[in-house]
Amino acid sequence: MAFFEQHIHSEPKTFISKYIFSYDHKVIGKQFLWYGIIGLGLGGMMALMIRWTLAFPGEAFPILGNLLFPSTGGVVPPDTYAMLFTMHGTIMIFYAITPILIGAFGNYLIPLQIGARDMVFPLLNMLSFWIAAASALILVASLCLPLGAAAGGWTSYPTLSTLIGSPGAGQTLWTLALFLLGVSSTMGAVNYITTVIVLRAPGMGYFDMPLSVWGLWLTAILNAIFLPVLGAGLLLLLFDRVFGTTFFLAGAAATTGTGDPILYQHVFWIFGHPEVYILILPAWGIVSDLLSFFARKPAFGAKATALSMTSITILSTIVYGHHMYTTQMSPLLTQTFMTLTMTISIPSAIFFANWLGTIWKGSIKFDTPMIFSLGVVFVFGLGGLTGLYLATVTTDLYLHDTYFVVGHFHYTMAASVLLGGYAAIYFWMPKMFGKFLNEFWGKVHFWITMIGLNGVFMGMMIVGYAGMHRRLYNPFVYEFMERLIPINAFVTYSALLMGLGQIPFVINFVYTIFFKKEKEPVSDNPWNVGTLEWTIPSPAPVYNFKEIPVVKCGPHELGNPNLPEGKDFQYQTEEIVEA
Repeated sequence: MAFFEQHIHSEPKTFISKYIFSYDHKVIGKQFLWYGIIGLGLGGMMALMIRWTLAFPGEAFPILGNLLFPSTGGVVPPDTYAMLFTMHGTIMIFYAITPILIGAFGNYLIPLQIGARDMVFPLLNMLSFWIAAASALILVASLCLPLGAAAGGWTSYPTLSTLIGSPGAGQTLWTLALFLLGVSSTMGAVNYITTVIVLRAPGMGYFDMPLSVWGLWLTAILNAIFLPVLGAGLLLLLFDRVFGTTFFLAGAAATTGTGDPILYQHVFWIFGHPEVYILILPAWGIVSDLLSFFARKPAFGAKATALSMTSITILSTIVYGHHMYTTQMSPLLTQTFMTLTMTISIPSAIFFANWLGTIWKGSIKFDTPMIFSLGVVFVFGLGGLTGLYLATVTTDLYLHDTYFVVGHFHYTMAASVLLGGYAAIYFWMPKMFGKFLNEFWGKVHFWITMIGLNGVFMGMMIVGYAGMHRRLYNPFVYEFMERLIPINAFVTYSALLMGLGQIPFVINFVYTIFFKKEKEPVSDNPWNVGTLEWTIPSPAPVYNFKEIPVVKCGPHELGNPNLPEGKDFQYQTEEIVEA
C-alpha cells in the first residue's frame, strides 16, 4: 500500500533533462542498459585476447594485435595478459552484468511491476547512474597509464595488489573506481528496497509481486548489506597504496607495523560470495516469470520459489569461507563452511524443480525470450551441479585455482546471467522502446551463443579437471600441459563463435531502436500476460500510470479454464474468474 501521494511527473522539455540528467527511472534504466552493453563489448574483446594467447601462444592477435602491441609484433605480452584477465573479470562483473540486470531492469521494472509512478528517491537514482559513469571513466582511463591498468586479478589479493605487486597508478585507480561503483550501487539498493516496501500498489502483498521483483529486491538487500564491507576493504587497500599504511602487508613487506593479507580475503569474500547471488537472483526471478508466461500456465510453486530465493539469500551470507579452503583455515571451520555451502543446494533444487514443474505439460511458445529462458535452465543446471565439487573440501583442494573453477563460475555467473539478461531484453523491448527485436535474428543469436558458450565453459572445466591452472600466461611450458593445447584451441574457436554470435544482436538492437519503422504501433500487451506494466501503453508514458492500479490477483494467472473463450490470462487488476 502506498504510504504517500505519488505525483505525476511533468514531461521534460530539453534534451539534457530528457536523456542526460533524467529523473525518470525508465530513462535511467535505458542508460544503464547502454552502459552495460558497452561494457560487455569491451570485456568480451579482452576475453578473446586471453583465449587467443592460450590457444596460439606466441602468435599475433589478429587485426588489432599490431595496433595494440606493436613492440611485440602483435603478440600479447605477459604483463598485458595479467592486465587483460584482471580487467576482463572486473568489467564483466561490475560494468556489464551488474548494470544490465540490476541497473537497467531493476530501474525499469520495479516501479512498473509494483504499480508506482517512479522510484521513491528519483534524485538519488540519477546520482547513482552518474557516479557509476564516473567510476567507469576512471577504470577505462587506467588503461592509458604508462604501466597499464590493474593486473592483480579481479579479486586483487594483497600482496599482488599492493605497491609491491602492482607498481604504478593502475591498481590505485582500479580500487578507487570500484569504491565509487560500490557507492553508486548502495544508493541504488537503498532506492530499490524502499520503493518496494512503500510504493507497492494497493492490494499488492509481497507474494503478489512478480518473481522478477523478488529477485531484484533480494539482490538490493544483499547489495545494501555487503557492498559497504567491500568498500571498507577497498578503502584500506587504497590507504596501503597511497599513504603507506600496512593493513594488508606482513613480514618483510611491512616496513612499519604489521598487517594481514588474509584479512583482505575475508573482507573480499564476505562480499564476494553474496555477489554471485547478487548477480544471479534477478536472472532467476526474470526466468521464473518468463517460463510461466510462455508456458501459458501459472508458475509452479511460485511462493516456494520466492521463499527458496529468500533462503538462498540468507544462506549466501554465511558460506564465504569455501573460497578460502587453501588459506590454512581450521579444519573445524572448513567443515562448517562446507556443510553450510552444501545446504544451499536444497532451496536451489526446490526452485529448479519448480521451473521444470512450470514448463511440464505447458502450451509452450518458443519465442526468443522463452528459448533464452530455457537456455538459463540448462546452463544453470550444469553450473549448479559442478558447484558441489567446489563446495566439498576434498575435491576443492585439487580443483582450486584451476580452469574447472573458471568454467563453473562462468556457467553460473556469466552464462546464466547473460542468457537471462538477453531474455529480459527481448521480452521487455516493446515496453521499453515500442518496437520488437527481429525474431529470426533473435533465434540465430541464441543458437550461436548457446553453442559457443557451452564449448567455452565445458572446455574450461575439462582442461581444469586435467590440472590446468588459471592465470598462467603460457601453461604449456610444462610438458604435461602440452596435450591440452588442442582442447584450448577448441575453447578459443568456441569463444570466437560466441563473439561472432553477438554481432546479429548488436545489429538487431541498434537497427530496431534507431531505424526500424513498425507497420502498426505495438499493442499495450503483445505477449498477453497480466503483470501491471502491460496494462499501460507501449512504450510506457513518462508518468507510468494515470491512476494507481489496485491489485486483485497474482502475476501468473494464466490458463484459467473459467475464462471466456479466446482469453487465457488475467491482468493483476482483475478479480479471479471463478466457475
